Amino acid sequence: MPRPRLHDDALRTRLLEVTSEALSTGGEPAVTVRGVATSAGTSASAVYALFGSREDLLAAVSAEGFRRFAAHLAAVPRTADPVADLRALGAAYRHSALADPHFYRTMFDRAVRPGADAPPAIEQPTFRVLRDAVARMLDAAPAEAGPAAVGLWGLVHGLVSLELAGLLPGDEAARGARYDAATGAVGPALLAR
Repeated sequence: MPRPRLHDDALRTRLLEVTSEALSTGGEPAVTVRGVATSAGTSASAVYALFGSREDLLAAVSAEGFRRFAAHLAAVPRTADPVADLRALGAAYRHSALADPHFYRTMFDRAVRPGADAPPAIEQPTFRVLRDAVARMLDAAPAEAGPAAVGLWGLVHGLVSLELAGLLPGDEAARGARYDAATGAVGPALLAR
């Protein structure tokens, strides 16, 4: 008979969320096992039982951020219109960042890798989705689309980072319209060969 589980997925998720908040606001030095456990309403032993170590917890937070981000991108349907698909991916990028700002900051602003053996960001499946969409739009090989994809990533990342920092004025609708206008104005230039 298997041993009963002492800690459930809900506690694991709560610990990831608490840790992402601490990371995004104070960086890695702000994350202690005891502090995370206290904030999540559990014990340090629960953190160790679920993650093994502080370093494994940090890597799990990054991996969870990329998992959530990938889910947003995967929800974008692929249509016969590669331009519309690319715009939809940009909207999904923004939506993911706004839905999970602490995870977004952990993944990108704090650059916590999802594990020592994890590939760099431009080799992550989330980047390959963008690169492949750009390749489809340009009717090019994925490797040829890499530089344009990095440019588009920089554009959407910069806009989202400004929005999350509170530097873009207006309500949600105004900021969304500004995002669409900026990506629509600059995006095509980044895709020009």
